[in-house]
Amino acid sequence: MSATAADPRGAVPDLAALLARGVDRSSPVPLYHQLAELLRGAIADGTLPPGSRLENEVALAERLGLSRPTMRQALQELVDKGLLVRRRGVGTQVVHPHVNRSMALTSLHDDLARSGRTPGTRVLEHDEAPAPHDLAEALGIAPGTPVVTVRRLRLADDEPLAILTNHIPAATAPTREQLETEGLYEVMRARGVQFRVARQSVGARLATAAEARLLDERPRAALVTMHRTAYDDAGAVIELGDHVYRASRYAFETTLVDR
Repeated sequence: MSATAADPRGAVPDLAALLARGVDRSSPVPLYHQLAELLRGAIADGTLPPGSRLENEVALAERLGLSRPTMRQALQELVDKGLLVRRRGVGTQVVHPHVNRSMALTSLHDDLARSGRTPGTRVLEHDEAPAPHDLAEALGIAPGTPVVTVRRLRLADDEPLAILTNHIPAATAPTREQLETEGLYEVMRARGVQFRVARQSVGARLATAAEARLLDERPRAALVTMHRTAYDDAGAVIELGDHVYRASRYAFETTLVDR
């Protein structure tokens, strides 16, 4: 088997050979950092795809003629960066990549597409009903006004990523069929809705049993939560969103500016 191929069980038996070719023992750069950078590059270019299982650090160190502390430090550097994870009984594995999303008024569907990921959607619910008083108040409409509640499972490269729940006045709500192939904001903009600003809060909680099953997570896994209220040019509420994301796969990014 070549040094760049993972075996079907996720192990990479030629990893030591791959690393040995790139290590320069005469370089002033510490060996552990060289190893970490070689591993990071192999993860980035797909040589070590998500789920790949690395050899035991003792075996790797022996094959490379390095000390165990050097190899441990190299692996720990990537664990600290979120590229590797150590699991008892399994060993060290390459983790699935995070989706890093900027805090901008964009849809997750569009963000995934722009980042080179393939977005997918399973529409779990698409129901129209008269708005109860609390929902009508949040949307700024009269109680009893028809509102569509949409609940979707968002996928990234066929892997579950988020559960998205949105409440939208029926007059501007997309159809179920549209949401199965397009992003919510994309469809609404095409229908003349002008998104201008949103108020958003981000938090965290543990997954319910139903959420864990949908997201292919362990019971009570950590979730990132997001509540959003979006407004148009006239200040009218366009939609309310309550979303949960897998914390193991997802993160928000912000830029802070000194005033």
